[in-house]
Amino acid sequence: MSIDPFSDVLKLTNAEAAVTGGFTAGGPWAIRFPGRDKIKFFAVVKGSCWATVEGEAEPIHFETGDVGLLAKRRSFVLASDPSVEAVDAMELFSGKGRTMATLGDGSDFAHIGGHVMLDPTRGGLLADILPTWIHTRAASPQATVFRWLLDRLIEERDVGQPGAQLASAQLTQLLFIEILRSHLNTSSLMPAGWLRALADPRVAPALRLMHGDPARAWHLEDLAKSCAMSRTSFASHFKTVAGVAPLTYLTEWRMHLAQRALREERTAVASVARSLGYTSESAFSNAFKRIKGSSPTAYRSALLASNGDASKEFHASELSDASSEP
Repeated sequence: MSIDPFSDVLKLTNAEAAVTGGFTAGGPWAIRFPGRDKIKFFAVVKGSCWATVEGEAEPIHFETGDVGLLAKRRSFVLASDPSVEAVDAMELFSGKGRTMATLGDGSDFAHIGGHVMLDPTRGGLLADILPTWIHTRAASPQATVFRWLLDRLIEERDVGQPGAQLASAQLTQLLFIEILRSHLNTSSLMPAGWLRALADPRVAPALRLMHGDPARAWHLEDLAKSCAMSRTSFASHFKTVAGVAPLTYLTEWRMHLAQRALREERTAVASVARSLGYTSESAFSNAFKRIKGSSPTAYRSALLASNGDASKEFHASELSDASSEP
């Protein structure tokens, strides 16, 4: 299989999507969901609704099969009509283990919702580049895939076959990836950044080279040649879509990999330096400090000092959210 930079980023950030609940509704209804420091998503599996997102000027209409993803800390209201007074989601879903609710007779509307868990240290690489709000419509090119995934998720939830929990987790992960893919199809509207660069076919060959062998001393000529472009055209176009020069992108990606190695592998700093193509520990340390603001040794020491408490707080937060909201 060819090198896939997008998968590299998802693995680096430990992006894991999970369905946390849902609700059905009938008649007039509205629910207010609080803002969260995590990526939230929901899908309409029956009926339609209006979504009013904090900071957005107008309500957004959702039809059956539409999916919404909220990447920033914003509260939002889902309603049969924007004029209906909303009930608080935290009260509606309060109670240990309660993940489903019914408003009215539940015959008009059905929803499933969840969130995306990211590594508390490296998750910003993904979360910071996403727009506040992504609305993927059922009429999008991914419509068939979305419909199949949503149908399978509902079936796994309702039928309860052996392995349903694992199957649901895998289906939800696929749903999240499809949401991001649909967003990549609008790359021309994105601000410059790595996400826009990943969606640009003109620079894709160079990205695959850098991600496939980040330790290699890539030259601008090599990368431009892989894209069948001149050095000048390649450098200009790459900076337009990625926001940084090609070799700057390579250095920044190396430092993301270095962070993972320093956190998870406990190998010597000199070994991390060699694995990323640096001929000396001092050259690597200088690059790391320039990009990340501290030396590799200081970075590792800070992680070791705070890792235990941060991990406990992170998992406690996830457990709390999973039992108190859809």
